[in-house]
Amino acid sequence: MTKLPALEFEQAADLLSVMANGARLRVFNLIVAREWDVSSLAKEVGLSQSALSQHLKKMRDLKIVTARRDAQTIYYSCQSDAVAQVLTTLHTIFMPSKEHSKAA
Repeated sequence: MTKLPALEFEQAADLLSVMANGARLRVFNLIVAREWDVSSLAKEVGLSQSALSQHLKKMRDLKIVTARRDAQTIYYSCQSDAVAQVLTTLHTIFMPSKEHSKAA
C-alpha cells in the first residue's frame, strides 16, 4: 500500500465526511450521472428543497458539486472522479451481482 501525504488524508477525510450521509449518497448517485434541477432532485431523493439545499451547500463548500443557473432554475452536477469511484466501490460491496448472490 502506498503512503499518502498528510494533505491527501485530509482531502480523503473531507470527501468521506460529506459522503457519510444517506441523503447525500442518494444525491451523489444521481448527480454523478447527469445534471439535475433542484426541484426534480428534491422529489427524486424525497427531501424538501430546503433540506436538499443544506446538503448541496456542504457539497459545494468542498467543491465536489457544481451549480449552474438558468433563469430561476439551478442545476447541479458532480464531475468528481473520486465520488464516482467511491460510489462504484459501495455498489460493489452492497449490491453484489446476481451471479455472486446465486453462488452464495
